[in-house]
Formats: sequence, structure tokens, C-alpha cells
Amino acid sequence: MTDFLEFNKNVIEEFRANGGVCGGMFEGMPMVLVTMKGAKTGRELCSPLVYSTDGDDIIVAASKGGAPEHPQWYYNLVANPVVTVEVGTEQWEATAHVAEGEERKRLYAAQAAQMSQFADYEKSATAAGREIPVFRLVRN
Repeated sequence: MTDFLEFNKNVIEEFRANGGVCGGMFEGMPMVLVTMKGAKTGRELCSPLVYSTDGDDIIVAASKGGAPEHPQWYYNLVANPVVTVEVGTEQWEATAHVAEGEERKRLYAAQAAQMSQFADYEKSATAAGREIPVFRLVRN
């Protein structure tokens, strides 16, 4: 877990130092920082995530690389949906809404079309019995 936290800390620093652009495994990918309250602790936490858009909304998928369980930030957004979003050098408050049914399918398919690894994540998660949640971050 310490390695993961250190990895995220470095991605966040790189994002902020480069106006929202990250290299390495995130090179060329659209990145967003989502700052939220922890579901259990109430502490402020920040997660760097890849995203797509739907109109003016930011779309993030709780893929966790296709793992059989949801990422921790999923539970944080469900418990505390008001977040701060950073894209590039812009920052704003938003509310996270879980997409359901056909909307979820459409939004996930659009993200997978943009970033092909999400199709693989969905196959892995589905094989493990999990549907990957999708959030719409709507500017307040």
C-alpha cells in the first residue's frame, strides 16, 4: 500500500508541475485529479485518474485495472459525492453521480473506445463477477 501511495503522490506532483500532463505510463492520456473525503476517515484524499468526457462532464471508471474489487476511491465518492476536480490548471467543485444501465454502458464504451485497455479491464472484472462502476462528475 505504501508503494501505491508513493506512486500516486508522484503522479499528483507531476500533474501539478506540468499543467495536468503526465508522462510514463500516462503519457498522452487525459488525466484528472479528484480530491474527495475518505468514506471512513473523512480525511481529504486525492486520486489521479484517467478520464473521458460526455458534454461538459468528466467521466471516470472505477476499473482498478480489471481487479475483482472496486478501488477505494469508489467508496469515497459514493459516501461523499462532492469533490474537487482538477483538469490541466483549472479546478472546480463537482458532484459525482453513479451512471446506471444504458447510460453506464454508453459511457464505459466511449471510454474504452478512447483508451483500449478499458475493454480488457471490463473483460477481467466481468470474469471475476464485477461490473465496473462509472461516475459522471458534474460541475456544481
